[in-house]
Amino acid sequence: MSTDRRSFFTRLASAAAGLWAGTRAIAQQQQPVPAAQQPATAPSAAHQNMPGMTMPQSASGRTSTAGAVTSRATNLPVEMPDLPKLRYKLVDGVKEFNLIAEVVRTEFAPGRLVDAWGFNGSVPGPTIEVNQGDRVRVVFDNHLPEMTAVHWHGFEVPMEMDGSVGLGQDPVPPGGRFVYEFTLNQAGTFFYHSHFAMQEMMGMLGMFIMHPKEPYTPAVHRDFGIVIQEWALLANNTVPNTLSMEFNWLTFNGKSGPACTPMLVRQGERVRIRLVNLGMDHHPIHLHGNQFVVTGTEAGRKPQHLWFEENTVLVGVAQAREFEFDAKYVGDWMLHCHLPHHMMNQMASMVGPVMSSGRGLQTGAGMEAGMGIVRQGNALSEELGPSFGRGLGLAADVERLTSNLVGPQAMLDRGASGTTTMPGHDMSQMKGQAPTPTGHEGHNMPGQTDSAMDMYPKDDPEKKKIPGYPQDMWMPADAMFQKPENHGLRKGWSGAMGGMMTLVRVLPPEKYDEIMQLVQRKAQQSPEERKPAGHVLVGTVEAVSESTGKLTVKHGNVEGWMGAMTMAYPVDKPDMLKRIKAGDQIKANVYEGDFTLHDVEVMQSGK
Repeated sequence: MSTDRRSFFTRLASAAAGLWAGTRAIAQQQQPVPAAQQPATAPSAAHQNMPGMTMPQSASGRTSTAGAVTSRATNLPVEMPDLPKLRYKLVDGVKEFNLIAEVVRTEFAPGRLVDAWGFNGSVPGPTIEVNQGDRVRVVFDNHLPEMTAVHWHGFEVPMEMDGSVGLGQDPVPPGGRFVYEFTLNQAGTFFYHSHFAMQEMMGMLGMFIMHPKEPYTPAVHRDFGIVIQEWALLANNTVPNTLSMEFNWLTFNGKSGPACTPMLVRQGERVRIRLVNLGMDHHPIHLHGNQFVVTGTEAGRKPQHLWFEENTVLVGVAQAREFEFDAKYVGDWMLHCHLPHHMMNQMASMVGPVMSSGRGLQTGAGMEAGMGIVRQGNALSEELGPSFGRGLGLAADVERLTSNLVGPQAMLDRGASGTTTMPGHDMSQMKGQAPTPTGHEGHNMPGQTDSAMDMYPKDDPEKKKIPGYPQDMWMPADAMFQKPENHGLRKGWSGAMGGMMTLVRVLPPEKYDEIMQLVQRKAQQSPEERKPAGHVLVGTVEAVSESTGKLTVKHGNVEGWMGAMTMAYPVDKPDMLKRIKAGDQIKANVYEGDFTLHDVEVMQSGK
């Protein structure tokens, strides 16, 4: 095909696309807007003509909408909930950063301590922000016990500065230093990380923002960043298992829901959210209640004619994604990975034990089996056949035999006829008209009722007869996550928040101002003023683990701290565990936002 012919068809396609977009935009602008929803400030032309971003229209089921908040385009500092920024000093016109690789003890959720590797005391590392065209120098110090280096993911820099160990540079030894220096002519969302694979899985990752010389349009009023990571942690271990093929802790900016700090937005503002992912899984990130357009990748800004409406974006391994939306609808909107196992914390291979005959498909095979490591027999033996899941090594799941019947308690009582009898539990209540439910089957949450806070799966023999029970992961603990950004959330909000899950809170102006005042007030408080409120826990010791420094305690509801449950808690004085045994009645002080048991006392010795 001749050059002229190709040019003709290219111009024809462009004209058709422009005509379609213009017709669609006109049709959208001609939709009637109820008087109560007329924007106080007219949206900009850029807002009106963006695909899927017309402002604002009537929407069935929406409680409120608002007009756009207009502003001149400018580069905003990126807000990184739960993460710090790395400061620089200007040296002869060069922005100089000091990046330090080191072991970092962090906390994914209250009480879940992790010994990870990160940068400058943070996991993931602190965010670096520069401007397009800046000359940047990164003085890198290695405080790890082994060699490492930093790769600048997606950067167009000389090979010697790329961080490719063995090619462009030698590894940086323990205690060593390497100076990276380059001029950055790109713009967008990038990241830095160790290029030693297992060090990546220990947490060595950070976001790197290059702001454009000319601010993007349409202008945004809020710019947020989220770093996605996965971890394999055994129940009694604080060190990630970097060789695992399965993961049971999923984090946004180093926190798991409900510990993630929400993103606060004033209704009517335009919002940008940046996502970077470096792990073993791809993540479909879904935003509730809103449509957005993906405006950028790890290679920079996308042309506007490639934007289209969606509400779930797949962030692949080693990718970055930017999406933008107009915050028209008031609400506390979930933002989360939609892989079902990524919405929970501290997962195991199965809810309960499983039966195995040694043949056929098994459930909960260990990591070695999942990776094909032969320990006995031959590689084609049935024992090494496919399994339903690659376990975390949490227990020898395939060797834990149990009854063929549903639920281990189904064998407790058998009549002469061989049928199972469970005195005091009538299954007909599960099928017919039952009293107002207050347990797992209730889920009647239209009002602010305490029953919603009491729906954790019960030890109910009748329910254990139902195949699959329990599946729900409902476990509200609102008081454990009190912070200004959570102010005003509905009672029970934390019950369904787990794993890779946070909130985008679109707030009416007056509510936004109120919460921001609380945030600023907390930032100005002294450490003593920030001390959380205390409560008293009374319970029965179920198990003692001196190796992990934890007590498993069965306790009732502790108002303002935790609902009734049996759980393993760390203690502030591990030596005390030598004087405690199963069956003891104990008392301890507990504090909001802290799972640790303080000042444990034995009230009554068990038998």
